[in-house]
Amino acid sequence: MQRHVYRLHSGSLAYMDLVEEELADPAPGEVTIEVKAIGLNFADIFAIWGLYSATPEGEFVPGLEYAGVVARVGEGVTHLREGDAVMGVIRFGAYATHLNIDARYVLPLPPGWSFEQGAAYPVQVLTAYYALKELGAIRQGQTVLIHSAAGGVGIWANRIAKQYGAFTIGTVGSPQKLDFLRQEGYDKGIVRSGRFRTDLEVALAGQELHLIMECIGGKILKDGYDMLAPQGRMIVYGSARYASVGNRPNYLKLAWYYLTRPRIDPQRMIESNKGILGFNLIWLYHRVELLHQLLGELEKMDLGKPHVGHTFPWGQLKEAILLFQSGKTVGKVVVRV
Repeated sequence: MQRHVYRLHSGSLAYMDLVEEELADPAPGEVTIEVKAIGLNFADIFAIWGLYSATPEGEFVPGLEYAGVVARVGEGVTHLREGDAVMGVIRFGAYATHLNIDARYVLPLPPGWSFEQGAAYPVQVLTAYYALKELGAIRQGQTVLIHSAAGGVGIWANRIAKQYGAFTIGTVGSPQKLDFLRQEGYDKGIVRSGRFRTDLEVALAGQELHLIMECIGGKILKDGYDMLAPQGRMIVYGSARYASVGNRPNYLKLAWYYLTRPRIDPQRMIESNKGILGFNLIWLYHRVELLHQLLGELEKMDLGKPHVGHTFPWGQLKEAILLFQSGKTVGKVVVRV
C-alpha cells in the first residue's frame, strides 16, 4: 500500500516534507488505519523542534492522535474488522494517510461522533483524567485551578472536575476567551497577566486552593504553588511559555526561561506540606491495561463530545501547527485527511 506522510528530522518545522512511501502489511496483532483526521498536541511541536526527550532518533513522522477507518487486519486480531470507524493514540506516526498500529491501542469511534471529534479525544482527555484522579487524588468539592482553560486538556479537566462538584478557576491568555469559559461552566475566569497572583486571590475569595493543572511555567507556576493549601497538589503536564510561533524555537528565549525557571526547595515542601507531580502521556501509553481502564471510567462519566475549535485540510498541516503555536485557539485543532 502507498501512503503519504509528513516526515522530518527534528529541529525545524521547515524540514517537514510531505512524501510518498510504501506501507507494509500489518504485522500480527496490528491493523492498518486509513486516517481521516489528526489531532494536534503541544508534544507534536516540541518533538518537531527536537525538544521532546521521547522523540524517535533520526527521521520520524510526528503525531500522537488520529481517527479513521480500519483498512486491513493483521493475523490474530479478532475485535476489529475492515471498515470499522475508530480512533486512538500512537507513539508518533499520526501525520499520515495510513498507519499500522498495535490493535490494542485502537478504540471504537463512539456513535454519533465525527472523525474530527474522535481525533480530539484520547490524548487530552486521558491527560486531564489521569492528572486529576490518579495524581491529584481529586475529592468532592475541592477547588481546582486549570491553566490553558479553553484548550483541549483544560476543557476536559473542567468537565471532569465538575463531576466531583469542584469549584473551578480557569486561566486564559486573552479576554476574548472568557465567554467560552462561562459557557463551559467554569466558576471563575482569569486572564493571565503580571497581576495573576492578585487576580487568583480575588477569584478564590478566601477558599483554599487544592489542585492545579499546570502547563504554563515560570512565575505563573511559582505563584500558583505558593497559594496551594496544605496537602495541595500541582500536576505539571506541560510548559507553554517555551512555545513560540515559527519554524524554529527562539533559542535565546528558551535559554533565558530555562535559567530563570522556578526553584522549589524539596526541604521547604516538607514544611509547607504540599507537592508537585509531573506527568507525560507517553508513560501511560506503555501501560495499555491501565489506559483502557481509565477510558472505561471516562465513558461512564458521560462528559459530552470534544470541542473542535479549528479544522484544516491535509495540505495545510503546517499552517495548522503555526496557528496552534500562537495560543489563539479554542478547543482542539484538527487536520482532516
